[in-house]
Amino acid sequence: MLSALVPIFRTPDLRRKMLIVLGIVVLYRFGATLPSPGVDFKNVSECIDTVSKGANADVYSLINMFSGGALLQLSVFAIGIMPYITASIIIQLLMVVIPRFETLRKEGQAGQAKITQYTRYLTVALALLQATAIVAMASRGQLLQGCPADKPILPNNDLFTLVTIVVVMTAGAIVVMWFGELITERGIGNGMSLLIFAGIASRLPADGQKILQSQGGLVFGLVCVAVVVILVAVVFVEQGQRRIPVQYAKRMVGRKMYGGSSTYLPLKVNTAGVIPVIFASSLLYLPQLVIQLVANGSTASWVVWIQNNLVNPASPWHIAVYFALIIFFTYFYVAITFNPEERADEMKKFGGFIPGIRPGKPTADYLNYVLQRITLPGSLYLGIIAILPNLFLEMGGGSSTSNLPFGGTMILIIVVVALDTTKQIESQLMQRNYEGFLK
Repeated sequence: MLSALVPIFRTPDLRRKMLIVLGIVVLYRFGATLPSPGVDFKNVSECIDTVSKGANADVYSLINMFSGGALLQLSVFAIGIMPYITASIIIQLLMVVIPRFETLRKEGQAGQAKITQYTRYLTVALALLQATAIVAMASRGQLLQGCPADKPILPNNDLFTLVTIVVVMTAGAIVVMWFGELITERGIGNGMSLLIFAGIASRLPADGQKILQSQGGLVFGLVCVAVVVILVAVVFVEQGQRRIPVQYAKRMVGRKMYGGSSTYLPLKVNTAGVIPVIFASSLLYLPQLVIQLVANGSTASWVVWIQNNLVNPASPWHIAVYFALIIFFTYFYVAITFNPEERADEMKKFGGFIPGIRPGKPTADYLNYVLQRITLPGSLYLGIIAILPNLFLEMGGGSSTSNLPFGGTMILIIVVVALDTTKQIESQLMQRNYEGFLK
């Protein structure tokens, strides 16, 4: 494996791209540990251990995971990449319901540049909104609940200080967005995915050390074995695909003969990736957020029921709703990202057809049939991987997923990003007549 890395650094172009990626990742991790002005970093560090053991840490655990632990530290990059991800998802959904966005998507590079511009504007608005909410909760003592009153994380709680922190965090989110776009344009792989990967990977050593210190070597060894088994299963399913054979008819263009080749249309088992898990996780954090903002400290029956059933990750209600939401969002996301009619029209336009299936609507119906068949096991796979930590909590009587490193979402993101980046490096090496990264 290490010998396969040598051709990357021997090629000037690939070496430059890899150094750009590594440099940006280093800057990103530095910004994630740099405290915002007005934040008492010493008090924050002392409070994080207490907060991470409580159920309240689950409110922002998804965003905190994506930011590599920067959220609870209130650092410059505390917001991380989540505003850009949310903005991208919103723009994708708007393409289905707003004809203007659909028209821009079909206009090629100029339309894509306009969509990217809209995504950036929406990212700034979401980052400003999210930074304001986080700073407001921190100023009222609701972000890091359980901290001693004599150790406030915001010693100067005046308006100027709060506005300054909001502006710094918003600017940090914009810089992170720029980092991701730089990696995509001048580096290797998808920039946003690699930044998420870096944030998650940075937490693994510390989380593993916590398990080793609190549970002992036997439990740590069992966790490592379980992680390896889950990794193998995730890689196996992520690589799985249904290959639909496609035959192209011969056609004359001038004096040259084109077509007559056979290929296939790959349909992945997990076409939706980790997007359904992110959607479902974000939606399930809304009840806890509402309780903290609206009914904080209330003992009303509906508050207690939500706290015990929907918020508690070890509750059977939480597990069932989480699993159902993942299946729903998997079908929903696949439906809006893969259009069988467009694929059938493209194949017909270039003289392609599926053996035994007539071009046009019969091809679209067949692609839709196959897609629905493979989406079901893909959604079940995502749901099972995502709820494994919750099932362990239910068996162990736990109450916080924030104490479970190597959770389903983390493993999914790490494996998907690693496989995608490896394939891109492989294709770059193959273009330069090297032996390839994966032998």
